[in-house]
Amino acid sequence: MTYLLLHGGAGPASVAAFAGRLPDVLAPTHPGFDGTPRPAGLTTIRDVAEHYAAQLDELDLDDVTVVGNSIGGWIAAELALLRPRRVSRLVLVDAVGIEVPGHPVADFFSLSMPEIAQLSYADPSRFTPPPPPPNPENRKTLQVYAGEQSFVDPSLHARLAGITQPTLVVWGESDGIADLDYGRAFAAAIPGAEFRALPHTGHLPQIESPDLLLAAIQEFTARSTV
Repeated sequence: MTYLLLHGGAGPASVAAFAGRLPDVLAPTHPGFDGTPRPAGLTTIRDVAEHYAAQLDELDLDDVTVVGNSIGGWIAAELALLRPRRVSRLVLVDAVGIEVPGHPVADFFSLSMPEIAQLSYADPSRFTPPPPPPNPENRKTLQVYAGEQSFVDPSLHARLAGITQPTLVVWGESDGIADLDYGRAFAAAIPGAEFRALPHTGHLPQIESPDLLLAAIQEFTARSTV
């Protein structure tokens, strides 16, 4: 089994330490983040998923467990729909991408970094300045991928019903970017998905509660391995 660990808008630094806890892991940097080139044709989350689908084909990888945080979870869901024969399991960690009436994703691009930190952590005082350090180029790339309807693809909610892989949806109970009910709605849209809330945790469990997140992933993969 190979793990594909997909970072969110906080950039690759936000998953770097956690990647070291997973065996046989690939932790790529999304095109356009941290100074990497972004081809002109990559303008949406689905485009990024297509990019990774092509890489899985090129590497001829099967039995891939995709773990994605925030927009990385959105990419993971799209990738599962694109390559069901290669993606065996999904772990969506505080994912975004769907519209849930009454539970909008925070208006990220109108917020300052301190305001984002307040919404991202159960205990922001542990992260001053918030890790990872802000990268203006990453923010610009994120805005391209997130689109005009910030962090929402109106078609995604219905399309999640097409996911056939075992799926675990993990959510920080104190996530202020996308709240707990948003997470429950995400799980409910995927047939048979499990939902697990992490206490004293915000939008970035891999930073704030890595032990809890790792235990959840290990338990899930042990149960779903044939």
